[in-house]
Amino acid sequence: MSDDKVYVFEVTEKSFNSAVVITSHTIPVVVEFMNVWSEPCIRLEECVLDLVKEFSRQFIFVKADIDEQPGLKEEYGIRNSPTLKIFHNGNVVYTKEGAVQENEIRDVLKGFGIYRKSDEIRMDARQKHINGETVEAINLLTQAIQQDPKNTRVAMDMVQIFLDIKELAQAKDLFNKLPDSDKSSEMGKSLIGQITFLDLAGKTDGKEALQQKIEVSVDDFDAHFDLSVCLVAEHDYQLAMDHLFAILEKQPDYKDGAAREMIINLINMLAPNDPELAQDFRRRLGSVLI
Repeated sequence: MSDDKVYVFEVTEKSFNSAVVITSHTIPVVVEFMNVWSEPCIRLEECVLDLVKEFSRQFIFVKADIDEQPGLKEEYGIRNSPTLKIFHNGNVVYTKEGAVQENEIRDVLKGFGIYRKSDEIRMDARQKHINGETVEAINLLTQAIQQDPKNTRVAMDMVQIFLDIKELAQAKDLFNKLPDSDKSSEMGKSLIGQITFLDLAGKTDGKEALQQKIEVSVDDFDAHFDLSVCLVAEHDYQLAMDHLFAILEKQPDYKDGAAREMIINLINMLAPNDPELAQDFRRRLGSVLI
C-alpha cells in the first residue's frame, strides 16, 4: 500500500480519539471537518491530499464527515464546513474555518519542521525580485531547482519573473515543460492568463495609440477593451478593470458580453496571488450586474 494511502484516514466518533488525539502525540494530525457534497470541502481535501503525498510520513490527514458524525461536530464546535484543525500532542493547535490557501497550510506545517529547503530559497528569491534585485532572484531560483528539481513551484516562480521582465519567449518555453498537473493548478492558471494577455497585447495598436483614441472618442469601446489588455500585461489591474467596467456599464452586450467575460477571467487569474483584490473586483461586478 502506498504511503499516501497509509496516512489518509476517515474517522468516526468512536475512532476519533485513537486516530487523532492519541496519534497526535507521535505525529501531527490534520483534520478536515467536511460535508462530502460540498465543493469548497472537496477543493480543500484535494489541497491537503497533495501536501500529505508531498510530505510522505511527516503528518497524517484525517477526514470527518460532519453529516455522518454529528457528535464530532458538536464536540469540536464546528459551525462551518470546511473547518480545518491540526492536532499536536493531544491538543488543537490550529483552526481555520472556510477556504484555506495552500501557502497558509504550508506555513503552519513549517512550524512542525515539515517544509522544503527549496521553498525557503523561493521566498528569498521572491523578496529580492520585489526589491528590484531580479538577477539575484534568478540565481537563487536556479540554485533551488538544482537542489530540488521535483519542486516545480520553483520553475513556476521563474516563469513569473520572466513574464515580469517581458521575456515572453523564455517564459513560454519553461512553462511548456511543466507537468500538466502544474499547468492546471491555481498558479499555473494564473501564469497561463498572464501569457495570454501578453500575447494579446502584442496584437493591439499599443497603449499610447489606444489612449489617444479614447481621448478622441470616450465611447470607443474597442479601444477601451484593447487598452485593458495592454494594462493587464503591465499588471495595472485596477486601471484595466476601470476600462472594462466602463464598457460593461455603458454597453453590457459589447461583443456578446466580452467585457464581462474578461472581468471574470481576470478575477480568476488574480485569485491565487491576490485574493483580496480579486474579491474587490468580484463585489464590484456583482453591484454592476444587480
